[in-house]
Amino acid sequence: MAIITISREMGSGGIPIAHMAAEKLGYTLIDGEAIMQAASDYGLSPEAMEQADEKPPHFVDKLDTQQALDLHLIELIILEAALKGNVIIYGRGGQDLLKDIGSVLRTRIIAPFEDRVERWSEREWLDPDRARYLVRKSDQQRAGFIMYYFDRDWNDSLNYDLVINTQRLSEEMAVQLICNGVKDQNLEEIKASGKATLADLILRKRIEIAFLSSKDVDPYLLEIEVKDSVVTLSGQVHSAMEKTATEKMARTIEGISDMVSSVKVVEYRTNPVEH
Repeated sequence: MAIITISREMGSGGIPIAHMAAEKLGYTLIDGEAIMQAASDYGLSPEAMEQADEKPPHFVDKLDTQQALDLHLIELIILEAALKGNVIIYGRGGQDLLKDIGSVLRTRIIAPFEDRVERWSEREWLDPDRARYLVRKSDQQRAGFIMYYFDRDWNDSLNYDLVINTQRLSEEMAVQLICNGVKDQNLEEIKASGKATLADLILRKRIEIAFLSSKDVDPYLLEIEVKDSVVTLSGQVHSAMEKTATEKMARTIEGISDMVSSVKVVEYRTNPVEH
């Protein structure tokens, strides 16, 4: 069956709905706990995970470069889990990370703000004012994360296939709607092509991680495309040496069958321009 992504507002009931849907479908739930369990295999520490997971940038160059690397590692964990199939991706911008995959049911769980505050207060045994602060902060943080990294309004309903308001619908009904939706024939018919696209996305992610990990490459001026395991590099670098390092790095990623490069060398100016 197709992949499911669940975007949720804090206190909307997304957590129990995700768990119940995964159990009913026999799917693997890829949430914060599952990512944390896999993190060490990808060189991610719990501290790094905490700093990068669904967080907007610090706007401090050194911190943001490390955060970008850690976020890419989290995304690689998600993509490789998605390639195995039959997964629910909970949060983490899953609907945007997999935006090019047609066989994805993009789900959004919402509820009115004060309802969510009341639920969170009861669940965590919090003073309502404290719960209100945390819910508002969570909304702002997740909206900022999606806007900065994916350039999208978190609340835009057009980016979801199924939006469920748990003020009116029970958790059981929400689970039923998700389980019915993922079996839609339209999603099933394009499942095979989605798997090939996912494999290319994983290769692209590995190249991005290699560039971010390297002290010899400035990754922010480069563009990477992968199609049928062939990588195309474009953009610019600051020296012929950097271009060579970039191209060599991309070629040596396991799974890449060929590479096409149109990367340009634009050197820094070392002397003032004469008038």
